[in-house]
Order: sequence, then structure tokens, then C-alpha cells
Amino acid sequence: MAQGLPRPIQGLFALLAKLVQIHYAPNMLKSGYVAILGVPNVGKSTLLNALLEEKLSIVTDKPQTTRHRILGILNRPNSQILFLDTPGIHASTKLINEIYVKTALATLDDADIVLHLVPPRLPVSKEDLEIAAKVQESKKEYLVLINKIDEVDKEKLLPLIQSIDENLKPEEVLPISAKTSDGLKKLISIIEESLPEGPAYYPRDEYTNHDLRFLTGEIVREKAMKFLHQELPYALATQVEDYQDEAKIARIKVAIYVEKDSQKGIVIGAKGSMLKNIGQRAREDIEALVGKKVYLELFVKVVDNWTKDERHLKDFGLL
Repeated sequence: MAQGLPRPIQGLFALLAKLVQIHYAPNMLKSGYVAILGVPNVGKSTLLNALLEEKLSIVTDKPQTTRHRILGILNRPNSQILFLDTPGIHASTKLINEIYVKTALATLDDADIVLHLVPPRLPVSKEDLEIAAKVQESKKEYLVLINKIDEVDKEKLLPLIQSIDENLKPEEVLPISAKTSDGLKKLISIIEESLPEGPAYYPRDEYTNHDLRFLTGEIVREKAMKFLHQELPYALATQVEDYQDEAKIARIKVAIYVEKDSQKGIVIGAKGSMLKNIGQRAREDIEALVGKKVYLELFVKVVDNWTKDERHLKDFGLL
């Protein structure tokens, strides 16, 4: 375009082009969405937290802890990786569990890359075979991560890798430990190489798009699930009913919802001991999150059979 112009003008065009390149090149990154899928309790949320080096997704030893699609943003010098933590995929006829599975599989529409976490044992489960089939249908780039390798002898990994290659047919199999961060640097490198060039989708100083109200409610639910009986956590939901962010203190009211009056008594505990314990542990984490003192008020409400009622599931943001 500048070739027919006088040489000084051509030089000016070249200089302008170089200035434009210098100005805009830093904004072009490797960027895109990476879905984290797997059966319940395989370590998806632990992996997300380890990748971000932040406590974002709540973690317990109970299956189906994650209910929502959680976005975690990993900002690196030349990339912005948008991880999507998802509920565990499993067969169930319960409405709430069907919703969890639908939420997880919906991430395939948005993902550029799919990470499928599997446990370090043979044989490959029926559920993992079904997840692999769904990913193959989506035509998305597909990596299988063998998680929790810190729990098994290394010589057992080779036959597992061979079986995964044959049965799940991913582009790559990578042994990792979300708990010890073993293999995570290599994983990030593989993801960066595979992502397309694009803009930063979110500000470069953010690690999630979820607000403090959401994160606070999740922290309270995490502590409640950790301290309560095996059956009760699945009937628990939380809602932040008031959040007053003052200069030196945050005043927060959180409702814990259960399905039955008998469950309410369990959550409260003898002379309020259980509720007090949940509140104390939750407050510590919330203060670390918001960087100031927190006055946390918890109370328990009963909503009959909320896990079977679409209206209430919508109220809790699960539909």
C-alpha cells in the first residue's frame, strides 16, 4: 500500500506499523476455556485450586460438593486460561443430581480443551467411558489426567495409561497429583500450547468472576458439609441474605437451608454448638478472603423437599 509513495512517507508508514504492533501485541495472548470433568470426588476442585494457587472451589471428602459451574482464571505472562470446575458426572434419577450432570456436560459447548480426571485404578469405570464418549462427540481437544498418583506405586501407572489410551482415546494421558501439584507445570504448558490466540476475556488481576456474596455462601456450605453427618450435606443449601461491606468490617447474614425439621436440629446442635462451630471456621476463611474483620450471623431455615422442587432449585441458582 505504501510502495508507490515517496521513500520518506514509506518510512513513516513503516514506523507507524511498528508502533501499532508494539502497542497491540501484548494484548494478544493464548486464551480460552478449559473444562474439568470427572466422576464425583475425583479431585476436580482440588485441581482448580492448585492450578490457581487460590482457594476458589470448596473441597470436602464428600461427593457432589461442587454444584455450580465455577470459573477460575489463571493469568500468566502470555496466556489467560479460563478453567471451568464442574459437578461430578454420575447416573442418578434424583432431580438435583440430574441437574448437576447437565451443568457439567453443558461446559462442553464452551470449552476449547477438556480435562477428564480419572482415579489411579483399573478397570476404567463405566462412568468414565460415558464421559469419554460425550467428549469425543464434542470434537474438543481431550486430555485425560490420572489424578492422585501420590496414592499409588509408580509401576502401576503404565498399565493404567495403556488402558486409558485404548478405552478413552484421548490426545494425551498425563499422571498428576492435584494434592502435591506433581505434573501441573507440564499440564499448564500443554494447555498454553493448545489454546488459540485471543484477547484477555477478564481483567488480568482477577482469578474468578464470582462475587463475594457467592464465595461467602460457598465457604459456609463447605464448613457445614465437613462437620455434619454423611446424609445431611446433600440436603444443605446456603444463601447470603445480607452483606454489608463497611470500612473495617463486613457484616454478613447467611441462611443454611435444610429439608426437614429434624435436620435443622442437627445443624444447630446441642445448645447451638454445631452452628457455632460452622460459623467460627467459616468466618476465618471469609476474613482471609475479604481481608478484614467479619461479623458472620448464621441461621437455619427449613424448606420441605427443596432438592425435588424446581422452583426452589431456581431460587438457589441451581437451575
